[in-house]
Amino acid sequence: MHQTSTMDEGPGHPEIARIVAPNPGPMTLEGTNTYLYGSDPCVVIDPGPEISSHLDAVRAAAEERGGIGLVLLTHMHGDHADGAGALGVETILPKDGETHAGLRAVATPGHAPDHVCLLTGDGVCFSGDLVLGEGSTFVPPDGGSLGAYMDSLRRMQAEPLELICPGHGPWIVDPATKLAEYVEHREMRERLLLAALERGERSPDALLDAAWSDVPAEMRPAAELVMQAHLDKLEAEGRLP
Repeated sequence: MHQTSTMDEGPGHPEIARIVAPNPGPMTLEGTNTYLYGSDPCVVIDPGPEISSHLDAVRAAAEERGGIGLVLLTHMHGDHADGAGALGVETILPKDGETHAGLRAVATPGHAPDHVCLLTGDGVCFSGDLVLGEGSTFVPPDGGSLGAYMDSLRRMQAEPLELICPGHGPWIVDPATKLAEYVEHREMRERLLLAALERGERSPDALLDAAWSDVPAEMRPAAELVMQAHLDKLEAEGRLP
């Protein structure tokens, strides 16, 4: 049985409302964040999973803002996009540089090849799964995903951000610090992995123990995939021992 969605407004930004979907889990934290932006009509950003109670909450909140004019997606993963069709309005996954309803899309691949962040003109970033409110995001091994992800983080660091509205987890009111933490976190993992490789470690378990020793047991399979993304990046850069 699904629980009830919860709703609050962005700190200092009453034109933004967040509705948290009742799909908690290790990868989604307390649930997927769906956002309403603007009014008369509003934009729905990442409508979330196809859970009827959540979509009912989105519709009800949107009615108070003059209805839904458009649905925008940060990427096509089901926990962000599956509910879009049930809202009955146009749904767009923007391309880099496009602007829709005052939101500018910036391509930020890594977590997904089609991932974008959506930026307002006053320093708000709807970050999807590029940056989470807590913890780190999953970057799959597909040859170039981690290199692309690091480039995406640095691209957001170049933007004058005041607030990040993440796809999961709490509001990020200090974007510069959070983005710097995300870059350092990945670079720290890479340093530990390289040190283990240079010591002669080669087995996946030994490498995980060296560079991801703090990861809970239930997240170890995901960590092993992320480690492969790190190895792909090092190989592409010619840095494997």
